[in-house]
Amino acid sequence: MQFYQKRNFGTFISDTFTFFKENGKNYFKNYLMINGILLILMVLIFVVGYRELFSQMLGSNTQGQNYYFQAYFQENTAVLTVVSATVFVLFLAVMMVSYSYPILYLKRLSETGNKNIKADEILKDVKSNFGRFITFFFGLLFIVMPLSFVLLGISAFLMILVIGFFLLMLLGPAILNVVNFLMFDYFNTKRGFFDSLSYAVRAQFSYKNGRDKSPFWKYWGSTVVLYLLIQTVTSVFAMVPMMIISGALFTVPENGNSQEVLEGSMGILFFIIYGISILVSFLMINVVFVNSGLQYYDSRTDLHRNVDLSEIDRIGTDEI
Repeated sequence: MQFYQKRNFGTFISDTFTFFKENGKNYFKNYLMINGILLILMVLIFVVGYRELFSQMLGSNTQGQNYYFQAYFQENTAVLTVVSATVFVLFLAVMMVSYSYPILYLKRLSETGNKNIKADEILKDVKSNFGRFITFFFGLLFIVMPLSFVLLGISAFLMILVIGFFLLMLLGPAILNVVNFLMFDYFNTKRGFFDSLSYAVRAQFSYKNGRDKSPFWKYWGSTVVLYLLIQTVTSVFAMVPMMIISGALFTVPENGNSQEVLEGSMGILFFIIYGISILVSFLMINVVFVNSGLQYYDSRTDLHRNVDLSEIDRIGTDEI
């Protein structure tokens, strides 16, 4: 599979699935080896730490005694704070690996052509780029996110004029593409954060050669299609635990306590499925990242000719 080449809307979708067909086993094996323990720890702490909180939310107000939940929260503030802080730290660690992994995997695969990439090779790349990732994280947190919130906030305000609805539809995927392009360019080149951000924005609207038509719509469209696909799949997993709890609550007697629903086997099943849905969400988001990588390689027209020439040279060598 050639990475640095021009693609159209349909090719972005088909090549994304072709990538996972050819490399999915190796890709997800390494992903789970590197990120699996962190993911499982985060889910376990979230489920165990917040199970009692969810129980109180369901059961405290059934008798009209609203003060129960407030009292519970006040009495367990320290525990909930520790759990929240732990989940947050683990979430940051998971996001660091989850965001950098597809970029570094595609970078290594596109440069070497080796389809049997080892987990220690990716870990080596993660460690060597750790400093740049910290810079990227703070740039994303204090520069990109505030600007994005301003744009989305203006669009939301303009919804009273209807046009805001269409602006939100355009801006959401476009901002996601800019952030993903920023990540790919920042870790694939030696550019600084602002140079990569500038390229990420410009690449959405025009190619570097200035001759081809704007790629905006094919980037925007492929991101929307795959994001909707992911949302559909993850929603199925998210709906299952909700349906289980809703069905269980209907079976609670009028004088019973709905809190018992989460304390029995039904509650255990609920949290197991809910934990699985979180894991599925993290796995599925890789589809968007790979698609964004193909978009980025499409935008790098300065490297297309070099890749084509190297392919020709390689073919000539093979013939000899």
